[in-house]
Amino acid sequence: MNMINPQESNVRVLLARRPTGAAVAEDFSIVEEAPAALADGELRIRGEWLSLDPYMRGRMNDGKSYVKPVDIGAVMCGEVVGRVVESRNAQFAVGDQVAGDLGWQTLAISNGQGLRKLMPNVPAAAQLSVCGMPGVTAWCGLLLIGEPKPGETVVVSAAAGAVGSVVGQIAKLKGCHVVGIAGGANKSRYVVDELGFAACIDYKAGRLREDLKAATPKGVDVYFDNVGGDILDAVLARMNPFSRLPVCGLISQYSATELHGLRNFRSVLVNRIKIRGFIVFDFREHYPRAIDELATWLAAGKLKYRETVAQGIRAAPEAFIGLLNGANLGKQLVKL
Repeated sequence: MNMINPQESNVRVLLARRPTGAAVAEDFSIVEEAPAALADGELRIRGEWLSLDPYMRGRMNDGKSYVKPVDIGAVMCGEVVGRVVESRNAQFAVGDQVAGDLGWQTLAISNGQGLRKLMPNVPAAAQLSVCGMPGVTAWCGLLLIGEPKPGETVVVSAAAGAVGSVVGQIAKLKGCHVVGIAGGANKSRYVVDELGFAACIDYKAGRLREDLKAATPKGVDVYFDNVGGDILDAVLARMNPFSRLPVCGLISQYSATELHGLRNFRSVLVNRIKIRGFIVFDFREHYPRAIDELATWLAAGKLKYRETVAQGIRAAPEAFIGLLNGANLGKQLVKL
């Protein structure tokens, strides 16, 4: 049994070349191909939602990293929620909704490894955001590395994004004074008015250091860093003794041709700051608990989230470039 039209093609977005500096549309190519036949043990998934995330920019570079870069001519990496439309794998039936790293394409073939069946009672797209990799990243980085305590001050950059928005809300649930940093007045209003942060600093307003000092009168106990660069430098100047600094992302550096050197690194020694860079895969054993807590908070109305949605696989490159430039509010998705 299958649910695929013989005339249906697979539209794939490939890495055409490695970017120099900022990614542009010409770094990608789009091809349309006839679906390949399935081998025993394989299944075919029609994509419904594609997740776009900042880490993908690093995967476009040919350099040492925590995971192999995307090869030139290969489909771009990315997590997808989709539905099984054809199966020769006993673990997955036609009609099952699944999620996995299936790439920027409309019809993917999998052997089942790394696929997970979707949770009931959680919207499918939310399983790529607040109850998916970004939410789990926020949970692990904040709670296992940041270790926030009630009454402490937690600052998070990219606070209106998929990870930062969840970090701040969890910190608030843990009884912390939460301050966000975001780009633009609209994002800052969203972080305060809808997500409930105590304050949000618009770094584009040109008063980062002054506004940060005003919003953190007791200093900073936990800084969850998604951006690096000048913002990290500014927060280092406000860190308290024995504070914690989970480094989740460095989006300000991903497209930089010259890397930023920290000027306030002395604060790390003076304040005995614990800094740990992390990748969510480091904490696989904590995934079940993290997802369970996130889903429980979501069902109880204690977690809110937003999505910015691009329409169709061919819109993925433009949406991704926009994500790297801060055009999204909340999670950037492509509706396939």
